[in-house]
Order: sequence, then structure tokens, then C-alpha cells
Amino acid sequence: MASTKSFVTALLLVATMSSTILEARQLLQTTSQQPNFPTIPSLPTTLPPLPSIPTLPKASLPPLPTNIPSLPKLTIPPLPSIPTNIPTLNIPPPLPTITSLPNIPTSIPTTFPSIPFLTPPPSSASSP
Repeated sequence: MASTKSFVTALLLVATMSSTILEARQLLQTTSQQPNFPTIPSLPTTLPPLPSIPTLPKASLPPLPTNIPSLPKLTIPPLPSIPTNIPTLNIPPPLPTITSLPNIPTSIPTTFPSIPFLTPPPSSASSP
């Protein structure tokens, strides 16, 4: 059934392509004269002169002030004195070092304990 569908599809594709090629060939044979395209107007070779740039009026600016106000003088308070007696810190003794590590199994067991309701029932057939 699938091969019949693919054969019919291929046959329809070939028929469509051949009819398209025949129609294109017929169009090429019937149109022997060139189509009339509108003529493109030619561009002017000289450009008109640019307009002159207008002159802007000059504004009169007020004179700059000659006396610059000064900021008020601020006094910085003196820094506090550094204390000379620094208290000593009591550092606890270091922790004891670990000399042995607990035993860790190096192999992972490959058999797991079975759970009764997840295991299949035992076979009832006797083996000969």
C-alpha cells in the first residue's frame, strides 16, 4: 500500500513538472518581440546653486564678575589619640590532629536485599 502511494505521488510530480516545462516553452516561443518598457528620464548633469547661509545676530553678553566669592574656612578637629596599651587575646590551644580515618568499604555490593512484594513469585514448575 505504501509503495502504491509513493508511486502515485512520484507520477503526479513528473506529470506536473512536464506540463510546467511545456507551458514555459510555449511562452518562450510565442513572445518573440521585446516588451515595451517605459523610458527612464535622464538626470540633470548640473545641480542648482546652494542657498546662502543666513548670518545670525550677535547677542550682547553681560560682563563676567571679577570678584570670585571664597568658601568659608573650616577647621578640622584633631584625630583621637591611639591607645598605647593594647589588650592581649587569649588564643585557645590548637585542635588535636586526626591520625586514623574510619574504615570505608572499597567495594560496593552488587546484590541488594530483596523486597518481598517486589520480587516475582517462585516458579512452580519442577525441574527434571
